[in-house]
Amino acid sequence: MNWINAIVQGLLLGGLYALFACGLSLMFGVMRVINLAHGDLAVLGAFLVWAIASHAHISPFLALAAALPVMLAVGYALHRTVLARSLRSGELTPLLTTFGLAMVIQNALLQVFSPDVRSLGTSAGSLSTGSWKLTSQLSVPYLGLLILAVAVVVLGGLQLTLQRTGFGREMRATAQDPDTAALVGIPAASVYARATAIAVAIATLAGAFLAIRSTFDASSGPTQLIFAFEAVVIGGLGSLWGTLVGGIVLGVAQTLGATIDPQYSILAGHLVFLVILAGPRGRFVATRRAHA
Repeated sequence: MNWINAIVQGLLLGGLYALFACGLSLMFGVMRVINLAHGDLAVLGAFLVWAIASHAHISPFLALAAALPVMLAVGYALHRTVLARSLRSGELTPLLTTFGLAMVIQNALLQVFSPDVRSLGTSAGSLSTGSWKLTSQLSVPYLGLLILAVAVVVLGGLQLTLQRTGFGREMRATAQDPDTAALVGIPAASVYARATAIAVAIATLAGAFLAIRSTFDASSGPTQLIFAFEAVVIGGLGSLWGTLVGGIVLGVAQTLGATIDPQYSILAGHLVFLVILAGPRGRFVATRRAHA
């Protein structure tokens, strides 16, 4: 039963990893950019939700509703002011730009909020602690189920947007060939800016759930970036549903590793990532990037 419980908890943890990875996958799929500031942007969103909830004395979910439009605007402005120029300077420049942005965000958060650890768990009430007890050894936490459901809805909604809407067709056309898309009147800069805004908003959603589920601080970004990157690679770069699968695989690997020994939790996830990267999937990703 312990193994079954570990798999169930891993499935739910995978929903959180999929949310973190979704924005990263979207930006790579549309712009071919690996955003090294993605984790720190998620933590920035978590701090914004925490600040609103703490100062206004409201539920973190209401605070999240107020923070999402702000982070949408931040993502849009971020592309217009920083990323747009770097995209015109080759493949390496955006990588260095987002790395520098990550350092700026992380140090700014340290200056403003200090290195203290924070959490929104108590503000969420019974949602963060309650669970459905199926057996004496198996329980399903409310929050974990909510996060997984939100991840499915977000990824499904984004997939439908890409397939069924005009904006989605513009994103797909720009991702395949921005120069040809521009010839038929699709403004690549505007598409990229909106894609970045959506990615940052989803990262904020993931950061808020992280703040409710556990603790976070100004230095939490790089760890979340690693988990998001591993989920994206496991599921397939640029694949949204693959991102969900990758997050679940990573989450299950970690919880199964923790069942063997708590010290093996993170290591087990890294090992699964390494095995997949060294196998046929990793060679396929490398080939696809080389021909992109």
